[in-house]
Amino acid sequence: MYTSKLDSWLARASLAVVAAIIVVIPFHATLTVWLSQLFGHYTALRLWKEYLLVLLILVAIYILVKSQKIRSQVLGSKLTWLIGGFVAVQIIWGIVAYATHRVSSEALGYGWLSDTRYLIFFLVVWVIAAAVPKPRGFWPKLVFWPAAVVIVFGLLQYFVLPYNFMTHLGYSSATIFPYEDINSNIHYIRIMSTLRGADPLGAYLVVVLSLALAFWQRQKKLWLLLLAILGTLALSLSFSRAAWLGLVLSLATLLWASLKSQLSRRLAMGVAVACIVIAGGITLTLRNNVTFQNVFLHTQTNSVVKTNSDQGHSSALQNGLNDLLHDPLGHGPGTAGPASIYNKRAPARIAENYFIQIGQETGWLGLALFLAINIVIGLKLWHRRDQTLALGLLAALIGLSFVNLLSHAWADDTLCYLWWGLAAIACSLPLAVSSKKTTAG
Repeated sequence: MYTSKLDSWLARASLAVVAAIIVVIPFHATLTVWLSQLFGHYTALRLWKEYLLVLLILVAIYILVKSQKIRSQVLGSKLTWLIGGFVAVQIIWGIVAYATHRVSSEALGYGWLSDTRYLIFFLVVWVIAAAVPKPRGFWPKLVFWPAAVVIVFGLLQYFVLPYNFMTHLGYSSATIFPYEDINSNIHYIRIMSTLRGADPLGAYLVVVLSLALAFWQRQKKLWLLLLAILGTLALSLSFSRAAWLGLVLSLATLLWASLKSQLSRRLAMGVAVACIVIAGGITLTLRNNVTFQNVFLHTQTNSVVKTNSDQGHSSALQNGLNDLLHDPLGHGPGTAGPASIYNKRAPARIAENYFIQIGQETGWLGLALFLAINIVIGLKLWHRRDQTLALGLLAALIGLSFVNLLSHAWADDTLCYLWWGLAAIACSLPLAVSSKKTTAG
């Protein structure tokens, strides 16, 4: 593809940087907190992957200029144009919001960063991966080995280490709080391992388990099954209900993709309905059990906490939907979601739903573009489902889409760089012959 050795070396070196990001990103939160205790500059340290992203953008532009084939492949894709349109809306809406005093500069910068970085990373990695045509078999290992460390450390947090162990690494109210519990009850600790919290850990494990089970389904390697079992235990101890249900949807996707006949799919649907009925019956039966209330409802009878988790979710969702219905143009990036905490010109708006956050910020247009991006990338992965990496990522996308209905999961550094970076690798894989005629963008 390249006649110049320098061009080939530059592409491979850039792909190595992408690999390094994927390996290190699960430990991002712990490393940045610990290093900030030694050197200070916590915010600057947190942006290490964004500094690398700037360099990767320059390399991607160089590759596009040099290679007509890659330029045609990437720039000719409807997915690229959808992402470009979404980024343009973010920029324009942000400028208008700042000019009309709806958002402060700090919140706007954070909003732009958290809303667009993973989409830009996806495009950049797609370009670089297309320039290095070689087997992609090592990418799953770059996920599984760091995940093994995250899982083991998380289990140690629950079974061995004291609940406030992370204070020894610099965790505090000024950085990341050193532990999470349920209903302000120290007897119900939620593990978070090296992630920013229990819910981010749960979302991360949805990706890991989706990939591990997809590869185990086709390779039947014992270590993959062991990783999946330990990962499922760690996920359960995060007590992230959204991630639990997200994993169920992910596994259902893997099962559905493996079934070939209509009869088997009908039987699977019947089993799924039966499981839902049984789960509903168990919930009704145990609804007054204190342990059940804490683990599954995140509250308990006579709780000292006046507003429980479900009530908070419901209130945040209603407020977000109200904003979406009454302000179809949105208020601009940084006016909703985690970035809005830094907005000095208006109160924070936390909908606890990433899709509603996008609508609150960029209106119906921005939300429509974002939904279209998710659908098109899902179709691209579906058409490459003969590749195990693509199948696992598709299953994870289904699960994570549900998680994002109950949280701002894509705003998490680890999750957004890991999933979207791997998705770019998967999209650079060749289509199966039978799928080429039906590919979408």
